[in-house]
Amino acid sequence: MPATVRAVRGATTVGDDTPEAVTKAVVPLLSEILERNGIVEDDIISILFTATDDIVSIFPATAARSMGLGAVPLICARELAVVGSVPKCIRVLLHVTTDRPRDAIHHVYLEGAQGLRDDLPD
Repeated sequence: MPATVRAVRGATTVGDDTPEAVTKAVVPLLSEILERNGIVEDDIISILFTATDDIVSIFPATAARSMGLGAVPLICARELAVVGSVPKCIRVLLHVTTDRPRDAIHHVYLEGAQGLRDDLPD
């Protein structure tokens, strides 16, 4: 199958809203997404992060840059404040080029975000 553009989802939560806690949550999330999908930096087109209103200490993109993804276009946005949603949650959407079919993409949900999308393939 020729390389195509695919989207990879993931999410995690933090216990505390500190730069250190956000970095310690984002780096393992991105690392696992990259590892489980065989993605290298050159495969990444862009990464969109969202964070809930209770995360204000640091941009999740700053954590991604700390792991060497500074050349990748990164952007952060505010997650919708929906009643009953998971607190202190960071979501990520990567656009990548890959030769994997859609059903072979592994979405990664860690910590308190594990139940967000249990309908997706692991």
